[in-house]
Amino acid sequence: MSTTVSPLDRVKTGAWSGGKSPFEVEYGKLMMWFFLLSDAFTFSAFLIYYGAQRFSKLTWPDPDVVFQSIPGVADHGYPLVFVGIMTFILIMSSVTMVLAVEAGHRNSKKEVVTWMIWTIIGGFMFLGCQALEWTHLHHEGYWWGSIPASYTGVDTIGALQFANLFFTITGFHGFHVFTGVLINVIILCMVLFNVFEKRGSYLMVEKVGLYWHFVDLVWVFVFTFFYLV
Repeated sequence: MSTTVSPLDRVKTGAWSGGKSPFEVEYGKLMMWFFLLSDAFTFSAFLIYYGAQRFSKLTWPDPDVVFQSIPGVADHGYPLVFVGIMTFILIMSSVTMVLAVEAGHRNSKKEVVTWMIWTIIGGFMFLGCQALEWTHLHHEGYWWGSIPASYTGVDTIGALQFANLFFTITGFHGFHVFTGVLINVIILCMVLFNVFEKRGSYLMVEKVGLYWHFVDLVWVFVFTFFYLV
């Protein structure tokens, strides 16, 4: 008489034969993925609403006109140059984070420290650029509930929606970047104090790297929605 063994029973009895068991996932990494998934839903909701407003019948500000300055250098004539610099900085910080994670896999403390420092510097540079951009736009007349006096009539509603959504979504993303920088600083201190060498693993660096890459990926969508479309 044959007996059928369910997949669940195989796992319970250690008879899993389909390669590495999918249940053998480090708890902290699994929880990070759950957090990133929930955060992705939040950003998606913001961007979907922005897209719905952008492609409605509202007259929308032209990104090439709004973002044509390089704060502190030129007030106009350089559309999307400054945000291109911001994007390059953030992408490069993601590259340095990859190198930090890779060095962690090799238990190379010195390299982890070096690449983590560069990642932190990149994060601070991005935040500094965003602060400059916000300050310049504020001087131009853009803010929550505020638009330049040049917008009149039917343009007013679309411009107000643009300003409110721009500062809300980029501010929410900037908060994530700031949080990521703080976490990276904490992890860097732990590396310097040999916490992970004592544990025998730099897995925490990889988990923080997941968060940082998520922040970079979200910026690609924010950049596309606000600055290119």
